[in-house]
Amino acid sequence: MQSEVMFAGFGGQGILLSGKILAHAAMEEGLQVAWIPSYGPEMRGGTAYCLVVVSDQPIGSPIIKNPRHLVAMNRPSLEKFAHELKPGGVIISNASLISIDCGRDDVDEVRVPTGELATAAGSGKAANIVALAAFVARSKIVPLDTLARCIRHEFEKRPKLVPLNLKAMEAGIAAVQVKA
Repeated sequence: MQSEVMFAGFGGQGILLSGKILAHAAMEEGLQVAWIPSYGPEMRGGTAYCLVVVSDQPIGSPIIKNPRHLVAMNRPSLEKFAHELKPGGVIISNASLISIDCGRDDVDEVRVPTGELATAAGSGKAANIVALAAFVARSKIVPLDTLARCIRHEFEKRPKLVPLNLKAMEAGIAAVQVKA
């Protein structure tokens, strides 16, 4: 089993953090992991993306031309990466900023209003956690309890952020379960 997940959006949307949390959760499950971040020199507002490769076997190369899954937080990312996905993958698109669908019928696309759900959970800055949780719930790449544990761990140095991000996680899960 090998799955590749591309997280993509604007710098400042928590793209790299989402990938880092997924990689941590996969490692907690005893899986092999590669996490490859990429971002433009302007950072906030520029393009940011990362690729997470998860496998139950050693990973031959972390460089993947055609990933299986995509979490797109802005329209340019959806337009750039959706056509590169392998058939049968999952696309989570941020319906708060993306008004179009991916235009493919061979993938499982779910449009999630991550910004609105994150704001309702307590902060619009948690949109990346909403999207990450929606992806994990839909793809089942790692167990949701492992994801929750890794989110707690990521924010433990800022304890006030733990409940907010766990609430954002629950919102992301609920968003895809309604559509499942």
